[in-house]
Amino acid sequence: MKNIKKIIIIMVCCLLVLPAQAQTKSEKNGWRLGIQSYTFHLFSLTEALDKTEELGVKYIEVYPGHKLGGKWGDKVFDFNLDLQTQKELREFAASKGIKIVGTGVFVTDNSADWEKMFKFAHNMKLEFITCEPALKDWDLVEKLAKQYKIKVSVHNHPKPSDYWNPDNLLNAISHRSKLLGSCADVGHWRREGLDQIDCLIKLKGRIVSLHFKDIAPKIEGEKEQYDVIWGRGILDVKSMLKELKRQNFKGVFSIEYEYNWNNSVPDIKECINYFNKSIQQLK
Repeated sequence: MKNIKKIIIIMVCCLLVLPAQAQTKSEKNGWRLGIQSYTFHLFSLTEALDKTEELGVKYIEVYPGHKLGGKWGDKVFDFNLDLQTQKELREFAASKGIKIVGTGVFVTDNSADWEKMFKFAHNMKLEFITCEPALKDWDLVEKLAKQYKIKVSVHNHPKPSDYWNPDNLLNAISHRSKLLGSCADVGHWRREGLDQIDCLIKLKGRIVSLHFKDIAPKIEGEKEQYDVIWGRGILDVKSMLKELKRQNFKGVFSIEYEYNWNNSVPDIKECINYFNKSIQQLK
């Protein structure tokens, strides 16, 4: 009986050590795993923070318009949020061991909105704004990024987005500040017929953050290639991590899991486990 108890204790310890070792290796790489709150858009932001805490994830990127819920009711996360609520929201997240590191995807045709967004990001102590700026606004966006010292992480929605192809983004920013870079949505690239590894290679030195995921193979008659648990799809997660390590990328992997919307936490736990195991295998 004593031997059985010892074996059980050893097994439990081993299970605890692996995530800890993976976390240490992740931190050495300068990698942080976060949640893109759109993953939980059917729930309020307070509920999304509860789920993020349950997952053991310490960072979150909040999409503009996410209803706050809780004591804030129908207020939403955007640049119209009053300073007191901003402060309370930061403190609420911190009480759960979570930092709000970014917001996005922000899109506007009104140039005047950019000053409001950068002020909001500054007050919320955000590291980056995930966005798809109008081509006419790049001088303004670059100026504000330098002024507020906040990174601009450009997302790649599918066509007709100006940034569906990394070449288009590089044409817009290659001569500009290093504060401007890519929010690499690896799933959208593949859905547009691009190779996600090739896209990461092209953007070396310009990747600010990622909307990280794995997706199903293209099936005839299906409208879209849906998200799957990491390692079970076609994006070759391990090769993407290997390439990002080769580049010495440092930043946030935002988990954007757009499937099984009502009960995605168990799936995301499996994604995180796969991520941790894959990091352990990196040389």
